[in-house]
Amino acid sequence: MSTPPAALPTAMAVQPAAGYAGDIPPAMAHQWMSSGDAVLVDVRTDAEREWVGFVPGAVSVVWKQWPGMAMNPSFDAALKAAVPAGKKVVLLCRSGVRSVAAAKRATELGLEAYNILEGFEGDPDAEGHRGQLGGWRRAGLPWRQG
Repeated sequence: MSTPPAALPTAMAVQPAAGYAGDIPPAMAHQWMSSGDAVLVDVRTDAEREWVGFVPGAVSVVWKQWPGMAMNPSFDAALKAAVPAGKKVVLLCRSGVRSVAAAKRATELGLEAYNILEGFEGDPDAEGHRGQLGGWRRAGLPWRQG
């Protein structure tokens, strides 16, 4: 059973969002996934997961496909198949942008959907590099590469 949001520190609270259940920090997503309350769905491309890294135990359901970033025509069916009834879905992308769109679509499909703030890599720094300003990896949460 997950801890109710009111009992969590402020940094671990669900932030309200328009069109889906809310935005959550990476640590909360990890907590929900580890407790079995949620399924973590990684919406990044296959190349991103292979080259940059992935979360062990996450389900891959690509939102947009490389090259050209065309919508994945199988997204709806694959997402519904990945998330059992009664489970939340927490959605992860590179920086927390595609996962917002995916969370909105998941909500339209009847799922309780949350966006993971900062994504896997976080925002770019002043040099344009990712991985130093937030994100799943920067938070020290489990991930693998290759």
